Amino acid sequence: MSVREGDELPQLEIPVTRTLIVSGALASRDFQDVHHDAEAAREKGSPDIFMNILTTNGLVGRYVTAWAGPHALLRKVAIRLGAPNHPGDTMLLSGRVTALTPPAPDAPEDEGATAEIAVRGTNRLGNHVTGTVTVTLRTAAGRKEGPA
Repeated sequence: MSVREGDELPQLEIPVTRTLIVSGALASRDFQDVHHDAEAAREKGSPDIFMNILTTNGLVGRYVTAWAGPHALLRKVAIRLGAPNHPGDTMLLSGRVTALTPPAPDAPEDEGATAEIAVRGTNRLGNHVTGTVTVTLRTAAGRKEGPA
């Protein structure tokens, strides 16, 4: 994979279902009622249950590693939430390579450049998530990826 600063990642549409919201909250051990109980969410001012930040964080990480390849190594995921994701929404993830750092001279043979990716996830209400992901590009074959 040849990666350059300014490259756009392919967009990814994620249907936001009630099951995704509830299962993400349970998997991350977030038992706040607003992530699984519609009546409790409405009592607290939300029209319905909404996705928690840990589920969003996982989806952002999945998005970047699906682009970077199975051997990529996530170094940092720094996100900020905006508009909530409710059941029935579609989150559209997009990203752009904003920086590339070549591997250190003593890096393992399979380690390539480290890329910084600006990510954004939108829904019908606007920006659900914005942030930056840092990922080291790697291969299993011992070839360096990205610029040397």
